Amino acid sequence: MDKIREKKAFICDMDGVLYHGNDVLPGVHEFIAWLKANDKKYLFLTNSSERSPRELSQKLGRMGIEIGEEHFYTSALATAAFLASQRPGGSAYVIGEAGLIQALYEAGFSMNNVDPDYVVIGETRTYNFEKIEKAVMLVREGAKLIGTNPDLTGPTEKGIVPATGALVSPIELTTGSRAYFVGKPNPLMMRHALKVLGCQREDTAIVGDRMDTDIIAGIESEIETVLVLSGVTSRDDLKRFAYGPSYILNGVGEIPAP
Repeated sequence: MDKIREKKAFICDMDGVLYHGNDVLPGVHEFIAWLKANDKKYLFLTNSSERSPRELSQKLGRMGIEIGEEHFYTSALATAAFLASQRPGGSAYVIGEAGLIQALYEAGFSMNNVDPDYVVIGETRTYNFEKIEKAVMLVREGAKLIGTNPDLTGPTEKGIVPATGALVSPIELTTGSRAYFVGKPNPLMMRHALKVLGCQREDTAIVGDRMDTDIIAGIESEIETVLVLSGVTSRDDLKRFAYGPSYILNGVGEIPAP
């Protein structure tokens, strides 16, 4: 554990690491205080594209965790950065929430439902057949299909719900096109996060609760990994994977503990 404590920067998942729903997990306050007291660089990373960094900062603030919006990075921001590097000043037809649309606008993209460069899909509660039909038509006419993340499901206070991977699937099946997913476990998102932190991978650790996104993303990016058992993955689940994390902890509270 001393090797992890010596890291200059931490990339942390949120749901299952910091909180469940609106409940803060044990040891989180101590972990945040330790990061601040030791001048660590840190970034809270989420595959969700729904909320902006400001909204995420406010969500944690309501839980009693004060963290500035500059410490949050989402798959929406990573997707916008990727598309801006591919097609500066491009346009997109978006099925998603405000966090994704705002990120694309800020990256210089315009919204276009006639002849866009890209069809971009993120988590949304306004998914319907009309939007699927429109997306299929645009992809068939040459728009590139992009998903903010490949997650098939996501946790909510009401239980498990379809996530971006599931929402993209009907469009892939109908058009025969495969979406390109930017979020975890794509190492691209990790590289974007390192640039935001201004740190090298050797000086950074990634903390997450999912083997299939957080841990594999760290391994493929050559960043040391810390699996916490406070979320999705249990110790029994580890035998299903051909790879393993660098460290296994019950929760983030064990990182600053002596």
